[in-house]
Amino acid sequence: MQPERTRLAWRRTTLTATVVAVLAGKSALRDGPGATAFLMCALCCGLWLGFLAVAHRRIGALSGPVPPAAFTPRHASTAALCTIALAACATALVL
Repeated sequence: MQPERTRLAWRRTTLTATVVAVLAGKSALRDGPGATAFLMCALCCGLWLGFLAVAHRRIGALSGPVPPAAFTPRHASTAALCTIALAACATALVL
């Protein structure tokens, strides 16, 4: 049951990151298109895609019939950095 709960947690986190990226992009384009707005949207999308890649890999590992291998420090740090950077980018756009 633990892998199933963890897999569902990854899906919820991915959904949350998607909402943050969409709202950040909407906020960036609120005042009209501009170079800074497009740059911020591209940055948010890139961070979201990085997190999505790590999450998809982990969800796939958790869905297998055998217990998954331990989460590598490289993947964990990538997920954490993408999450923190996406939150910082979204915060900068809101303020």
